[in-house]
Amino acid sequence: MSHTLGIRQAQKQKTRQALMDSALQLLEHQSLSSLGLREVTRAVGVAPAAFYRHFKDTADLGVALVEQALGSLHETIRAAIVTTGASDERIDRAVELIAAHVLAYPSHVRFIARERHGGVAPVREAIGVQLRRFADEVAEALGADPESVGWSSADLRMLGGMYVDHMVMTASALLEGDEAPVLATARARLRLVTLGRRHWLDQPEP
Repeated sequence: MSHTLGIRQAQKQKTRQALMDSALQLLEHQSLSSLGLREVTRAVGVAPAAFYRHFKDTADLGVALVEQALGSLHETIRAAIVTTGASDERIDRAVELIAAHVLAYPSHVRFIARERHGGVAPVREAIGVQLRRFADEVAEALGADPESVGWSSADLRMLGGMYVDHMVMTASALLEGDEAPVLATARARLRLVTLGRRHWLDQPEP
């Protein structure tokens, strides 16, 4: 009996993943708000009713895609922030990691870029929650850096959010433009943030 249940569970998971993969492919050329569940099930070769065994609706499917897409970004963000070396080396390494991520997961990046400000509220909220979580993790990592001595937790969270926003913005731009100028701009912006970080505590008290 347990063996049979295991087979059924594996098949269910396989179908769920197939629905997500199909949706992600269809979303290459449209927004989630315009996606119909019949399109998704037709592409997978299952009846429309089968969709509801895995997701409540397309918004629920979208939230699952957010978790999958940003899960693939998690390690990239962490690696980019904890990269060691001189400032220019760290910046170059961070930009290289972003470019490699876009090359490996273009559909994920496109989905997040489009739906971050899209028309499906639960998906927008799920993306916002995940990106704020990333920003908090980056802030924690930055707080351990000697350059962050004297920084308040609020300022570290602000800086963490800037890094995360920059990475998402750069990843999105790489999908639409020539790589060389996009990466050059990304490096320049990171250098500007780095310079500002060094002198942030120099500002006079209000």
